[in-house]
Amino acid sequence: MNQAIFIRRLFVVLVLFAFLAGCSSSRKQESTGEYIDDSILTTKVKAEIFNDPELKVLQINVESYKGVVQLSGFVNSARISTRAARLAQSVKGVKGVKNSIIVK
Repeated sequence: MNQAIFIRRLFVVLVLFAFLAGCSSSRKQESTGEYIDDSILTTKVKAEIFNDPELKVLQINVESYKGVVQLSGFVNSARISTRAARLAQSVKGVKGVKNSIIVK
């Protein structure tokens, strides 16, 4: 009887350990929580860009990874590219902005 209880407890501990290990992050991979946070961050930055009358939301792509936002796409002037980067940086939770927007 004691052996069955021990095996059950060991099984529970192993399952919990596997669950926690699956939620941790590494340098090259986000945890589940970080992925959700980045999704929310991306949405907030896209909303800021969409609500700005000078920026064209369809020409600017936004991606986030571990709090760093990357902007890409094509715009007509350097001023618009700079404005998009400043808007992205102003969003709460953004740790940095990589501006890869190309001026055509």
